[in-house]
Amino acid sequence: MEILPAIDLKDGKAVRLYQGDFSKQTIVNAYPLEQAKLFAKAGLTYLHVVDLDGALEKKAVNANLIAQLKQESQMKVEVGGGIRTMDQIKAYLEVGIDRVILGSMAAKEPLFVKEAIARFGAEQIVVGIDAKNGQVAIEGWQEVTALDYIELAKQLAEYGAATFIYTDVAKDGTLSGPNFDHYRNLIAALPNCQIIASGGIHSKEDLIELAQLGVAGAIVGKAYYSGALSLEDLAKVNGGAQC
Repeated sequence: MEILPAIDLKDGKAVRLYQGDFSKQTIVNAYPLEQAKLFAKAGLTYLHVVDLDGALEKKAVNANLIAQLKQESQMKVEVGGGIRTMDQIKAYLEVGIDRVILGSMAAKEPLFVKEAIARFGAEQIVVGIDAKNGQVAIEGWQEVTALDYIELAKQLAEYGAATFIYTDVAKDGTLSGPNFDHYRNLIAALPNCQIIASGGIHSKEDLIELAQLGVAGAIVGKAYYSGALSLEDLAKVNGGAQC
């Protein structure tokens, strides 16, 4: 299982939100480039970046900074937040971003995902599904739809999606543990897809349990920034299920 440390960008700084609430924001590093270099120095290889400004404004606000993160850290980078057009996807991929995450567009316009996969390939297009009580949340988690997370995932898998990031919004930023049942359900429903876990992770034991479930990757944000997990912890778990 791969560990993906998270950098969420707001106003040029790395921040963390509590349950996706923009009013409950904490700056964790005013210098995101330096943070990315710390992750790279620790031996972590894949960076998860969210453009929170982009999620709110529905466009790629921090694209230049994200390109710098890629260039200066030399890590693989996946990016989500505010991606609404094929041109935005193309622009990210052209500057070396490895994967582009489609979240709100995946829920609102599933055929957009199908077209993006046909154009750019399933390895470069990741579907992000965020849910509250099993119902898909969109637009920076500000709107909850009637869509069931499993049904949406199955539809998008039929359209060619191969990698999914799933976040239980109620768990995000809480350090209360992941929603293991939801990951079991997704893995059972999508046996040929890769599932990446996000939200609630607070210990090495959480990471080991996710790996044992068959999760392909785990995004770690607050657990690291709060000190619950160290860079050494993340590096030890990265690539396997053991600590």
